[in-house]
Amino acid sequence: MRFNLPSFLRRRGLPEVLLETSEPKIMHISDTPDNIYSFILNLIEKSRPKYIIHTGDLVDNIKLERRPELKDRYKKRVQELLDILENSNATVYIVPGNEDDPEILKKFSRRAKIVKPGDIIEIEGIRLALAHEPHELKNNEPIDFALYGHNFKVIEKGLNGILNINFILPQSKRVIKVKYPDGTNFERGYKVMRGL
Repeated sequence: MRFNLPSFLRRRGLPEVLLETSEPKIMHISDTPDNIYSFILNLIEKSRPKYIIHTGDLVDNIKLERRPELKDRYKKRVQELLDILENSNATVYIVPGNEDDPEILKKFSRRAKIVKPGDIIEIEGIRLALAHEPHELKNNEPIDFALYGHNFKVIEKGLNGILNINFILPQSKRVIKVKYPDGTNFERGYKVMRGL
C-alpha cells in the first residue's frame, strides 16, 4: 500500500511550526520501506528541508544482508528513493545501514554525501553524530544530537529515525517529530504484538 501525504495529514496533521518557521530544517529519516516513498516525497515538498539525513536501510523491506539475491530489486528501489532525495533542493547525507549495499549507494548517488557510521558533521552551527546503529556512535565527542536508526533503542541526546521522522531547527535546537504512516513498522518486518 502506498501512502498519500494530504490524506495522511487530514487525519494526523503536520505541525504548523514546521510549515511556518523561517529557520532552516534538517530532516532525519531512517529504515524506510519502499511503500512510504511517496509519503516521503510529499513530506519533503511540504516541509522544504534544507538538509536531509538518512541513517540507513534505504529499502528496509528488502533485507539485503539476509537476502543478497534481491540485489537487483534493491537497486531499482534505492534508485527511486535517491531520486526523491536528490531532486529536492536539500543537501543530502546518507549513512549506509546493515541492509544497504554501500557500493550501490555510491554508484547511484549523484550528489548525496555518503558518510561512515560514527562520523560527526556540523550543520548550521550544530554538531550531529551520525550512525545506523546506536553502538556506532562516538561517546567522547561533544555533540548536540546523535542521529541513528536500526532498532527502537533510545539514547541520551539521541534521535531515533525509526520512531519518528525528526526535523531539527538548528538555530533554536528545537526538534519536531512527525509520525510515520500506520503500517510502516509492519513493512519494515516488525511484528505487532497485542496484549490481552
